[in-house]
Amino acid sequence: MSIVSMTGFAESAGSHEGLRWRWEAKSVNGRGLDLRLRTPPGYDSLEQPARMLAAERFRRGNFQIALTVETDAGTRGLRVDPAALASAVKLAREISAETGLAPARVDGILALKGVIVQEDGITLDPVARGHRDAQILKSLTVTFEALSRARMNEGAKLAQLLTAQIDEVSRLVGEAESLAATQPEALRQKLTTQLQELLSGAALSEERLAQEVAVLATRADVREELDRLKAHVQDARALLKSREAVGRKLDFLSQEFNREANTLCSKSADIALTRVGLALKAVIDQFREQAQNVE
Repeated sequence: MSIVSMTGFAESAGSHEGLRWRWEAKSVNGRGLDLRLRTPPGYDSLEQPARMLAAERFRRGNFQIALTVETDAGTRGLRVDPAALASAVKLAREISAETGLAPARVDGILALKGVIVQEDGITLDPVARGHRDAQILKSLTVTFEALSRARMNEGAKLAQLLTAQIDEVSRLVGEAESLAATQPEALRQKLTTQLQELLSGAALSEERLAQEVAVLATRADVREELDRLKAHVQDARALLKSREAVGRKLDFLSQEFNREANTLCSKSADIALTRVGLALKAVIDQFREQAQNVE
């Protein structure tokens, strides 16, 4: 089986010249490929390459990718925020003029929150930034590979469940086929009883009875629906063995399954056949729910 689930989680870590980072990636089912990337300020250049890496490996799913970065203490720097410093000096002068107190000392002003800003790292030139980004993206590749394996593992479990559901659909179709074969005789007996009650024992033409039974049997004929259900079972088995992304096809096929099961129930003239049709609808609904997780 090569079914791939859209559900998975993976993470990886890396380091480069005083930087340490961690990628976390998780995915759930989605109609297309939807990637939401969260990075710290200064790492916006990673977004486009990250999307390309995802598109190379995945076809469908809603992805949430997060990057966290830590800087070693030795690479951190301090700088003065000019705007904050100017505001602090102005405020100190105004207070000194109004109160007559001694002007604030430089060390006091610099100690005010926001005047001195601690930078997470030294400003990099384009070449150094390119080397840094390349190392971070290399870790993202590792994360995506791990996520791909996680989705494949989930897909293997999903394939077993889908196969079991298709087996149950096949079994119920066989049961419905057996019950459908007895419908004409059941209709004949039912119609005979009803007509005899209406006619109060009067003679009933065998030819006329046969005609009425034939009309009812034609209306209740479910052979076409059963044939299509059996064909859908074969298609589903083939898709589950396919090496392509078959999630959309399985979802469409489940709709076709449901359509035939609905028609089977509406045509049924026997309570036992109706019950089988309802059981079919229940299994098909479960199959569709699981198929929506397939890539």
